[in-house]
Amino acid sequence: MNGEIQQRIEDVLLGGSRRYTRAEVTARSGVPEERARQLWHSLGFAAVTDDAREFTDGDLRALRTANELIHSGLTDPDQATSVARMLGQHMSRLAESQVELLRGIIIANPELAADERQLTRFVERIVPDLEQLQDFAWRRHLAAYAGRALVRPDDNAVDLVVGFADMVGFTVLTRRSTEDELVRVVDGFDALTAEVVAENHGRIVKMIGDEVLFVADEPAHGAEIALTLLERAEEDPGVPSLRAGLAHGRVLSRFGDVYGSVVNLASRLTSVARPGTVLIDRSMAHELAEHPDYQVRHRRPVSVRGYARLRPSVLRRAGDEAPSLLESAVELLGIGMDEDTTPHLPLEPDDDAPARSGSTRRKRSR
Repeated sequence: MNGEIQQRIEDVLLGGSRRYTRAEVTARSGVPEERARQLWHSLGFAAVTDDAREFTDGDLRALRTANELIHSGLTDPDQATSVARMLGQHMSRLAESQVELLRGIIIANPELAADERQLTRFVERIVPDLEQLQDFAWRRHLAAYAGRALVRPDDNAVDLVVGFADMVGFTVLTRRSTEDELVRVVDGFDALTAEVVAENHGRIVKMIGDEVLFVADEPAHGAEIALTLLERAEEDPGVPSLRAGLAHGRVLSRFGDVYGSVVNLASRLTSVARPGTVLIDRSMAHELAEHPDYQVRHRRPVSVRGYARLRPSVLRRAGDEAPSLLESAVELLGIGMDEDTTPHLPLEPDDDAPARSGSTRRKRSR
């Protein structure tokens, strides 16, 4: 790709050409140089030399807007830096995924790569569409969250159900699968969690490797999310078995993330749950004890990092077949699984392992 075409594509993406040095953009925006540098780094961008012309008219407008918000009293410098850091982290992931999407489109349509001018026109056409979709999704999420957040007390702590669900045996899966196979598994898990959490009035906080962190306002909603995730995973031949942990209580919510002992507790519960099992803390057990749709079975205390005597309970649907004597003993004793437990996905054998037959997945009854 020649330099002229690259420049045109970059101008489309940046909304203009790079024309200002650091000193020029701070002078024109009226933002002190140190504050501008701090905001730039918080957004996740690398430092630039004094004489490098790296900044566009869009950068200039963004700095002016940030400065006006600070001077108006709507925010302060520290909060502006925190917001910039949050935007940078989330937008970086979004941009990376969209570039991979564009790359996939170009690979699937080699005529685009063969004609640089056609490639430029394609980028010019698709970027405004992506921008419009992002604005739509942002406004819808803004409206949905504002309805809850604007009526709560002034502090950032709220009562929430916090849940984790992770794929069992993912370590083994990564060793035995190709990159394409792993992509299909991760995509399937992402799609499953997005659908189930949204259907049941929850919110995905983030995906963390082989697990999802979600929250819900009501204990019953959190319970439904966790149980449905496990059930759908058992039905889906492309997703490993899952295990989940739920905890309920005061949670610090800040810039889209959640913090506190309740989050840690939900994580610890997940780590000791058996495949296909949802473990809950005492607060969740109390909230769901009389709920007609669920049954709670108490387990003996277990010791995990940070909790010497964690008292979990097993959450099931009301009317589920009673566990066998052996299963009841396993639940009561709190016998968990090692991280390397083999997943229930059909995998190719290791090169140095003997070939095995019957690699199709065994469906388990619910």
